[in-house]
Amino acid sequence: MGTLQAVGLADRMDNFPAQLSGGEQQRVSIARAIAKNPKLLLCDEPTGALDFATGRKVLSLLQDTCRRLKKTVVIITHNLAIAPAADRVIHIRGGLVSKVELNPAPVPVEEIEW
Repeated sequence: MGTLQAVGLADRMDNFPAQLSGGEQQRVSIARAIAKNPKLLLCDEPTGALDFATGRKVLSLLQDTCRRLKKTVVIITHNLAIAPAADRVIHIRGGLVSKVELNPAPVPVEEIEW
């Protein structure tokens, strides 16, 4: 499955950025990052401009990428509701690490509500 298809944008492949909504542009950015196959994927608020269903799809794709391709995915977010899906949660306060939590049993994204 292509990454544009995975983020629900296969039908928009021939569109220019100005023809896409903010959420669609965000999904293209995520698809492009995954397609480059990096060892480390940094995602700053990857669901910020997305509705709940699309955000869940994107987070599921990121979780699957992490597991299936053995990649490190770092999600920077203010949305603590998605923390149960993570292997590790690092809390930052005042620019410093304030707490690190290990999660031995991450929850599938499909089971999380926010």
